[in-house]
Amino acid sequence: MITSTSNSQIKNLVLLGTKSKERKAQGLFLVEGIKMFLEAPKERIVQIYVSNTFYKHTEYQKEIEEKGNVQVVDDSIFHKISNTITPQGILCVMRQWKDGMETWDRVTDGIFLVLEGVQDPGNLGTIFRTGEGAGVKGIIMDHHTADVYNPKVIRSTMGSIFRIPFVKTDCLERTIKDLKKGEGAVYASCIKGGKNYTKVTYKKKSIFLIGNEGRGLTKEIIALANERVFIPMCGQVESLNAAVSASLLIYEAYRQKDLHL
Repeated sequence: MITSTSNSQIKNLVLLGTKSKERKAQGLFLVEGIKMFLEAPKERIVQIYVSNTFYKHTEYQKEIEEKGNVQVVDDSIFHKISNTITPQGILCVMRQWKDGMETWDRVTDGIFLVLEGVQDPGNLGTIFRTGEGAGVKGIIMDHHTADVYNPKVIRSTMGSIFRIPFVKTDCLERTIKDLKKGEGAVYASCIKGGKNYTKVTYKKKSIFLIGNEGRGLTKEIIALANERVFIPMCGQVESLNAAVSASLLIYEAYRQKDLHL
């Protein structure tokens, strides 16, 4: 059992939980909590860490032992590596995804999300979770978007991170152009201009562009859209957050597709 914060594994877990550069360099990330652990793909799990108390009393001991190597950690030490206020007592190190989007341009049906500069980890995680609910086929992010492997993002996805294909791209413009192939139509979410999002007939392959929480989409990215769409609002509210905007748009597209099933 690990009982010291000077242990090299513990030091590295702290780095993985707090430093995006370390996660990228090592190609690893952390998943915490029993629900997320149970949904985690076994083949991507590198190491499992459990608090002493949790391991003694958990009803999932068999599942934990079947999924990988288990290291027991003193309760006080586990609090040091946890990213939550009240840790559940289980955390695992996982390998990051290396998959690209080579075949996405061949898809002729479905909903895709493209994110430009979405900064809030909670927003990003919620977009993944809502995206799964609306049947989103894939999520594309630029390098100004929050780190998808941030523990806050991972928690907010509630497991959707394991099921929705995603990729970060070095050139968002080129990626959007590639994604438009196969009769894809691109819709830019804007504060003003364009059409009410409920008045648009979304094509079979619908690609929605979602911008930064404060600045929105850049002019260069908006220029790639087939149509601009906006979400009407009452009162003095100027805009909705990225997760809410994305949710409304993709669920409208999902609704329209469902009507024609």
